Amino acid sequence: MDDLNDVTKLPDDFDGQVRLFPLPELVLFPHAMQPLHIFEPRYIDMLSESLATDRLIAMATLTGGVATMPGDCPPIASTVCIGKIVSHADLGDDRHNVLLIGTQRARIVREHDAPRSFRIAEVDVDQDVYPPHGAEDRLNLKRDLLAAFADIIPASASVQKNLHELMAGQMGLGPITDIISYTLPFMVEAKLKLLAQPDVDQRAAQLIELLKSGAVQLHSVSSEEQSFETQTAKDERFPPPFSLN
Repeated sequence: MDDLNDVTKLPDDFDGQVRLFPLPELVLFPHAMQPLHIFEPRYIDMLSESLATDRLIAMATLTGGVATMPGDCPPIASTVCIGKIVSHADLGDDRHNVLLIGTQRARIVREHDAPRSFRIAEVDVDQDVYPPHGAEDRLNLKRDLLAAFADIIPASASVQKNLHELMAGQMGLGPITDIISYTLPFMVEAKLKLLAQPDVDQRAAQLIELLKSGAVQLHSVSSEEQSFETQTAKDERFPPPFSLN
């Protein structure tokens, strides 16, 4: 877990200012990996600044409309996920492939009218909260969550093996909840509610309720499930297809 914590740790001099990358239908979570294919000039500018400084980009979810022109600011969800660039490939011809890992959930305090081609915001970071009174029941909560997850995914040997390893391993309930929330094709509104919940116990309970509600029905191994296997087992098939800006 030390390596994971190191990768997802924000810089010591982080000042709460983030570059916003708004996309429709995408909700990034801490500890999840998100590939991006960047080609629009404003986001190339954003990428260049990020690579030259803190390597951070905050993924935001569009809630109405799509930005079609520089300067457009369609509404976005108030909760975002700060991502860190872990790999970058310059493909030439102003096209870039980037792999982000989610680091922290955060809430937008205000957007700034910065002299840049991309959007800038000030955020408050929401660290995972593990209520002391829930410590004794947290192992049962983890067990219930993985059991509910197992009930809706194909019973392949590799998936079941990964679930057993998660149960026995040291990965905390917070990261497990976030990875499952990112992986499964819930409605965007449901994912945003999960992202907005810093209380790990409440987030896990909320996710268990979603899993048991029948909101997701999986009949075969999808790319999202392969993504989950990869993140938990470090399979070389990751990353999944790139998201376009």
